[in-house]
Amino acid sequence: MTNFRSLLLALLLSLLATPAAAARLDYDVDYTVQFLPAAGEAAVTIRITPGEGSARRLRLHMPEARYSNVRGDGDISRKGDTVTWVPARDKASRLRFRYRINHERRGGGYDALMTEDWVIVRGDDLVPRAAVSATKGADSRARLRFILPKGWSNVDTPFRRANNGKSFVIVNPERNFDRPTGWIIAGSVGTRREEIEGTEISVAGPKGDVIRRNDMLAFFNSLVPEFKRAFGEVPRKLLIVSAGDPMWRGGLSGPRSLFLHADRPLISENGTSTLTHELTHVITRIRGAEDDDWIAEGLAEFYSIELLRRAGLLSDSRADKAHDWMANHGRDIKTLSSNRSHGPRTARAVQLLRALDAEIRQATRGKRSLDDVVQALLPLREVSREDLRKQAEAVIGRPARALDTALLE
Repeated sequence: MTNFRSLLLALLLSLLATPAAAARLDYDVDYTVQFLPAAGEAAVTIRITPGEGSARRLRLHMPEARYSNVRGDGDISRKGDTVTWVPARDKASRLRFRYRINHERRGGGYDALMTEDWVIVRGDDLVPRAAVSATKGADSRARLRFILPKGWSNVDTPFRRANNGKSFVIVNPERNFDRPTGWIIAGSVGTRREEIEGTEISVAGPKGDVIRRNDMLAFFNSLVPEFKRAFGEVPRKLLIVSAGDPMWRGGLSGPRSLFLHADRPLISENGTSTLTHELTHVITRIRGAEDDDWIAEGLAEFYSIELLRRAGLLSDSRADKAHDWMANHGRDIKTLSSNRSHGPRTARAVQLLRALDAEIRQATRGKRSLDDVVQALLPLREVSREDLRKQAEAVIGRPARALDTALLE
């Protein structure tokens, strides 16, 4: 009886101790961003408060041309584009710096811009990527808050707001050190929001610009269910940022978010959709391995046609005409190998993927499709042609004939 009681007591103590031990390994990271329109900069503070665990050293990629006035608590050193920060071990520590926001792309147009009235920028840039050494098993609890200039009334990010409504909860499940990523918009901004099948959709743009907020939300009502059927999970929140000139006249994807120029049509004359193309990037997060950028770009363009067709936004005949346009546009491409696929090369990749989809459907009597291959590739993130061949073979039961082509030699 004594042994039984001892074992029972030990079991109860272990059950009680496990949650507390896990919780003690957490530490807090608080990001504060203050926009300074007159200077064209953001003043950024990273505050780390240790618990039983903490971040012990951070090596941040901070080119001097963009990041300046780096200072704070603990040990801070700069070598070239790298800033190394060693926070204090036993108390909260802050790293402060300025980030220059405006950035013009080659060929014209801004992909980050701050005016007197609003700002559009990526969180990835406000808080640069970092190599973090932390207590083994430690995980961060991160929050992001903003200090807005007088007259600025709104701010949105790809993350959901905390219960107090004053900050955003930063969660990146694939990282132990959470940092804000994706597009951010703030200022005199108009926003429309809607909950669609468990996903919060926010469409935001500067007031005064002609932003098709309601049109996009109507688009999403048809598209979100198709994205779920094709790829499985859709992020809990998606932010679409839109603005007119002088912003870059195209679409740019980011984590759980994208930018789309206000003049871009929801469906182009050739039957494709920049919005759907960029959303495919956002949701799948697939990127091509070396020389295989055609996989990511080809999939995004293929589904920009296919998901519109499935959603009833394109008729079958109109989708076929879109593919005819692609076939003609990419007819002179002899190889898909490239680290940057666009234009005719991407059009040729679309036709290869369409042939693969047709082969899968025929071989499985319509039970499976390219969707099944893509879902198997999602965990890889970086996908090579060998990965594509392997997963296609797993679905078909034999090597895919469509992938046995001189285009991939």
